[in-house]
Amino acid sequence: MSSGSQFSHQLRRYYIWYTGCFVLFIIMLAIGEYLGMSQAAIGHVFLFATIVIYAGIGVMSRTSDVSEYYVAGRRVPAMFNGMATAADWMSAASFIGLAGTLYFAGFEGLAFVTGWTGGFVLVALLLAPYLRKFGQYTIPDFLGERYQGNFARLVALGVAVLASFVYLVAQIYGVGLVVSRFVSVEFEIGLFTGLAGVLVCSFLGGMRAVTWTQVAQYVILIIAYLVPVVILSYKVTGIPVPQAVYGTVLSKISEREEELLVEKSEIEVRRQYGHRAADYERKIAQLPLSLDAERTALIERLNAQRRENAPARDIAHTERMLRDLPRTAEDARARWEKDRVAALERARPPPRHAEAHPGDTPEESAIARNNFLALVFVLMVGTAALPHILMRYYTTPTVADARRSVLWGLFFIFLLYVTAPAYAVFAKWEVYSNLVGSSLTDLPNWVASWGKVGMVAIEDLNGDGILQLAELTIDTDVIMLATPEIAGLPYVVAGLVAAGGLAAALSTADGLLLTISNALGHDLYYKIINPRASTHRRLLISKSQLLVAAVVAAWVASLRPDNILFMVGLAFSIAAAAYFPALVLGIFWKRANRAGAACGMLAGLGITLYYVAATHSFFGGSMDNAWLGIAPIAAGVFGVPLGFATIIAVSLVTAPPPKEIQDLVDFVRYPQLPGGEQH
Repeated sequence: MSSGSQFSHQLRRYYIWYTGCFVLFIIMLAIGEYLGMSQAAIGHVFLFATIVIYAGIGVMSRTSDVSEYYVAGRRVPAMFNGMATAADWMSAASFIGLAGTLYFAGFEGLAFVTGWTGGFVLVALLLAPYLRKFGQYTIPDFLGERYQGNFARLVALGVAVLASFVYLVAQIYGVGLVVSRFVSVEFEIGLFTGLAGVLVCSFLGGMRAVTWTQVAQYVILIIAYLVPVVILSYKVTGIPVPQAVYGTVLSKISEREEELLVEKSEIEVRRQYGHRAADYERKIAQLPLSLDAERTALIERLNAQRRENAPARDIAHTERMLRDLPRTAEDARARWEKDRVAALERARPPPRHAEAHPGDTPEESAIARNNFLALVFVLMVGTAALPHILMRYYTTPTVADARRSVLWGLFFIFLLYVTAPAYAVFAKWEVYSNLVGSSLTDLPNWVASWGKVGMVAIEDLNGDGILQLAELTIDTDVIMLATPEIAGLPYVVAGLVAAGGLAAALSTADGLLLTISNALGHDLYYKIINPRASTHRRLLISKSQLLVAAVVAAWVASLRPDNILFMVGLAFSIAAAAYFPALVLGIFWKRANRAGAACGMLAGLGITLYYVAATHSFFGGSMDNAWLGIAPIAAGVFGVPLGFATIIAVSLVTAPPPKEIQDLVDFVRYPQLPGGEQH
């Protein structure tokens, strides 16, 4: 048996034992819950035990060898690299956010499943084997060598840092969300607690520690993802294969949607939300007078309540309304516009789950279709250009192993993605059949527990004491995490899901932190600033940059930016627009040169960032500025073709690259024959 086969066999044995022990651990906690173990104790044990496991693997895998730190010694077997890639890939967005997106968007949410899965086909065909043939450590390494020098490398490392940082913030936000909910601590404390687990893995052992930790994390996250929905499927249909039977539940949802559309109480609530939207529109049109009038009315009400010795609760409510009132006309315009849009959204009937490209008019349906196709395109191309994923293919022993590991990764990812639509359908059925129409005095406990962390809200707008669908607000990220509680499953299942969500967020955060620190420590410091730096100093710089990136990302995440899925989509748009044209043309077109690549990356990145800023409300933009109605999450659809066109045009009007660069393209593209000649 060769040393590689022996190593792979040894790994299989270790991880089989690890999986068995984890299943036994779940069974023991389930028995503990049956015997009276508290929910708080179960949550603490689940989360802290898994963090200890990851930290232990990180400590055992610590290294000071450059090759081990950057590319795990290039000896990761294809199957295990596929598992690590799947864990690296299936971030908090996939684990936590995807089921919620499919819950709310229905058919339209399948753009994420299609795009993310299809992207790995592009990785296998266009990039992974060629990058592995090139060798080295990072994506800026390849672009710097292929496009002759430091300018292309600087642009590439800037893109790597930007895309990875946006993605990283989303993962750390997910860590804080999971820990704060299931360990009952402040969001910020939960965020930094989870961050400590990330740092132990990536700081001590780099890619070597991250790889073996990600394999362990994949085992946990896939078990955590499948167990609740399998139990829920059996509970609802009697068949524990949710992927095969959720269609029958979907037909029941369609019937329930028909009922909700004509229910008088639902129509009345939607009408009232329409009035609210109109009221906000009127107040915005009358600014600043409307703000002054509202402030005066609240002051008069507060004075009257104090004179009449009104209940302290009423006085406190009025004081809070006065305190929360916008300070300036501009603040009022921004806040009231956001509230107007939210009210208008609730005034509309909810989209049908199985309806493709919904819209009240043919124009709206066309816009929905355009957004679906644009998002599929951006996610596919972005998948093929994300630096923290492409780095994984530097870790395999051979080019063939790199290609095989893509296929393994696709298989392991498929297990989760084929299940996500079932999750959305079963969760929606539980909400529509068991929650909507219930008395507000008889709501399940999960509504209150998630309401405490601001993820679920209820407003009895019509005052009838009954919950209508339009009166219920559920955050996208809650659907997955709360499904066990929504379905009334044992709390140990909820703890398992929390552990899986944490594993998904930590595994991706590990890979992203490593990408950022390697770009700054290896590409910026070693390749550009100090090429004579010792091995010890190179690793020291990389580790220090990793620590800085982690702390800054945690601080940004503590500000609670936009939802996880949008942030991840933005990272995909950035990577797609800036990297994909330069990588593909660099491998398949010898004529592509330094000037073309630099201009193409900057042009693609520039137009993408401009479009996001012009159309997303977080940056002060508006969808009124959108081109073809394309949402900002798919901004890369404009950057990618501009990047290709710019690289081609500039390369054709400037000098071709020298012969040694064209020989490098041949070396990367074609296998080497036994005699040393290129095929």
